[in-house]
Parts: sequence; C-alpha cells; structure tokens
Amino acid sequence: MCFLLAGKENDMETEQFFRWIFVLVLAASLTVSASFRRRARVTGGTIARTEEGRGMLFLRLLFALPLWFSFLGYGLNPNWLSWSQVALPVWLRWVGVGLGLVCVPMLWWVFVSIGSNISETVLTKESHELVTYGPYRWVRHPLYGVALLLLAGCSLMAANWFMGLMTVLSGGMIVWFVIPREEAALIARFGEEYKRYRERVGMLFPKIG
Repeated sequence: MCFLLAGKENDMETEQFFRWIFVLVLAASLTVSASFRRRARVTGGTIARTEEGRGMLFLRLLFALPLWFSFLGYGLNPNWLSWSQVALPVWLRWVGVGLGLVCVPMLWWVFVSIGSNISETVLTKESHELVTYGPYRWVRHPLYGVALLLLAGCSLMAANWFMGLMTVLSGGMIVWFVIPREEAALIARFGEEYKRYRERVGMLFPKIG
C-alpha cells in the first residue's frame, strides 16, 4: 500500500512539474506576442478583421476557439482536459519541454525581425515592407512555423491528444487557407520580387538541399 501511495504521489508531482513548465512557456510566448503586437499597432497601424471577409473569420473562430480553450483550460485546471489525456513516456514529454523552451526565444527573434509589419489578418498593411532577413532569410512564414512547434511541444508536455489534434488541424488551416491568402496579397504588393523569394525560401521550415 505504501508503495502504491508513493507511486501516486510521484505521478502527481510529475504532472504538476510538466503543467508548470507548460504554463511558463505559454505565458512567456503570449507575453512576447502581445508586447510586439501592441507596439506594431502603434507604429504600423491595424487592419480590421472584418476586412478579411466572413469566411476567414469563421475559419479563425472554428479552429482558434477550441484550440485556445483547451490550452488555457489545461493551464488553469488539468482536470478539465483529463478526458483527452494519454499515457506518454516521460522522455517524450521532455521532448515537448525542449521544444517549448527553444520556441520562446525563436518567437522573440521572429517578432524583432518583422517589426511593425506584423498583421493580425491575411491582408497587407499599406506601409508593409518585404522582410527577408533574420529567420525570414530561410522561412517565409516563421511565425506560423514556430507557433506550431510551440503548440506541439505544449501538447506533448500536457500529454493530451485533443490539444495535439487541434494543433494539427490549425496547421492544416494555416497551410491551405491562411498562407495562400497572405501570399496573394504579398504578390499583389511586391510582384516578381516576392515570387522569386517564394521560390528560394521554404514556407514554414527551411528548404533542404
């Protein structure tokens, strides 16, 4: 009986440990994002989400709401997501910790590089400049790539299949719906310059070879 109780206590301590790392990583990434976005609104202006059209707004709500409710719900009370928790080996959850910790400074690097050009819509600001330095030297949409890696890492930390599923579905939505709209606007603005950039640089991750 004592061994069983000790085992349960160790399991609880392990869960608490991964949960607190999860909270720290998520809080740090949201803080970085919010601070840079707020600064960009002041220096570069904003584009109303209504200008994207109802279809894009519907897609954002369809994927973003369950995604963020699950992530924030786990951070506040893991029991709310216990129905979708899976038994992952501890080493795999540590992989998630590594991903999360690496992605926070990478996120900062992306925001520093894009500066006031960051937009919260698929549309392009009037003052938008084509950024091809920093992580944009190798990846056209590093913000999405880093965000998906971070969400995948958090899903592993939480050992939660629903969070992982929403990360995958959100990635599909970004690749098939968001990025094509964004790149159409960028081509309309920068023409052949952006087409050449798109040919030599990877979408979410660097090209190999």
